[in-house]
Amino acid sequence: MPPYDPSAFPPFAVTVDLVVLTVRRHELCALVVRRGEAPFQGRWALPGGFVRADEDLVGAAARELAEETGLCAHDPATPELGGGAHLEQLATYGAPDRDPRMRVVSVAHLVLAPDLPAPRAGGDAHGARWAAVEDLLAQEAEPVQDGDGQTGPLAFDHARILADGVERARSKIEYSSLATAFCTPEFTVGELRRVYEAVWGVVLDPRNFHRKVTGTPGFLVPAGGTTTRQGGRPAQLFRAGGATLLNPPMLRPEV
Repeated sequence: MPPYDPSAFPPFAVTVDLVVLTVRRHELCALVVRRGEAPFQGRWALPGGFVRADEDLVGAAARELAEETGLCAHDPATPELGGGAHLEQLATYGAPDRDPRMRVVSVAHLVLAPDLPAPRAGGDAHGARWAAVEDLLAQEAEPVQDGDGQTGPLAFDHARILADGVERARSKIEYSSLATAFCTPEFTVGELRRVYEAVWGVVLDPRNFHRKVTGTPGFLVPAGGTTTRQGGRPAQLFRAGGATLLNPPMLRPEV
């Protein structure tokens, strides 16, 4: 066999793209940034960028999130990155024509966090905002003009990546305790229910939901206090119970 020749293969770049989801005002929202450079200059996109030679993928994802938005996240397996948000690898996207500059393979990551503050733009982003997931995905089918006069779908193949990230979140909260990643460390059952309603886009029966989540072993543990922050009578506070798999699962209602 002839010796291995690296020059026989075309070069390509690796990027990370981030699907950052949070619940704001009872609505599932995603973080988008306005591109400051070509290609797709002026269009909204998911935050992300090229992986540097000395970085691993998780480090690149955390750096891009901080540079472009000022937000922090960490992989539970790498606590040294700091922050309190959940970060996991989502999928890899490598269509030959997905980036007009060159062959680019993107490793997308999913980030979930409680109600996050307004982001700030940085790096090569000229703007950053939280946008309703429903509105962003609707633009793929029918362009919608935003408040700055910009129209059109997300740049690159980011609408597909966003849709995949949203479906991952919707599926995982059925059989895992991942929904608690959208909550503060101590939360009420009502606050957790509103997370499920926002992510799934449904209305759930409060009593039935309360019975399910408090009766699922390892899902929730009492935090030892109550709160009136939602108004009305004091509600018991809970923390995530540490269970990774829910048995029985919280099945998504059919819409």
